[in-house]
Amino acid sequence: MTSQGSAYARFQRALKTGRASIAWNAATELEHIDLQDALALVLLVVDEPLFGRAAARWLGRLCLETPVSLRQAQLLAMSLAGLPDRAAASALAAGCADLGLSRAAAAARAAYAI
Repeated sequence: MTSQGSAYARFQRALKTGRASIAWNAATELEHIDLQDALALVLLVVDEPLFGRAAARWLGRLCLETPVSLRQAQLLAMSLAGLPDRAAASALAAGCADLGLSRAAAAARAAYAI
């Protein structure tokens, strides 16, 4: 561990900066990024060309790692596609909360000041 703390602590600090490049670079130091932290990364690139692919990958992971119904997955996909609209972000946060992904829901609310 460095004087800046563990790689995960550095990653969390990088997420809080709201700067995509810093957070994505910090993420490369981690062996695994959990689903909830992954959504926080996706939300940082919503206005970049990378967003569509990152959002689709996150949704795929969600479907593999979480007991999610087809309807829930569809609603989350529509919410992601509707970003950066605040109503879409609110729906994303609600969908994540319904699945017990409280940190992901909080990340969506924080990203759009909901």
